[in-house]
Amino acid sequence: MPTVVFIDHAGATYQVEAPLNKSLMQVALDNAVPGILGDCGGSCSCATCHGYVDQPWAAALPARSETEVFMLEGVPDLRENSRLCCQIRMSPELDGVVVHLPQEQV
Repeated sequence: MPTVVFIDHAGATYQVEAPLNKSLMQVALDNAVPGILGDCGGSCSCATCHGYVDQPWAAALPARSETEVFMLEGVPDLRENSRLCCQIRMSPELDGVVVHLPQEQV
C-alpha cells in the first residue's frame, strides 16, 4: 500500500499507509497524526489541514482550486508549497509523499 510521511513542527515523523483515493487529511486523521485537525471534515471550508508538501512532489499534485487558494490566504505562514490536505487524494504517483505540518495546528 502507498505511504505518506507526515513531519510535525518539532520534527517527529509519522509514516502511515494511505489507501488510494483517500484524502491526505483523512489518512492523517485515521492514523491519529497530530497536527491535522480537519475541523470542517474535508469540505475545504477551513484551513486546519494545512501542510507544506515537499517540493519534489509538486508536479504530482492537482492544481489548487479557487476555494483552496481563498482558504490558504488565512493561514499564518503561507508558503509556495502550502496545501490543504483535504484537497489532495492519494494516488500511485504520491507514494512516499512528504508533508510538513505547521506549528499553529498543534
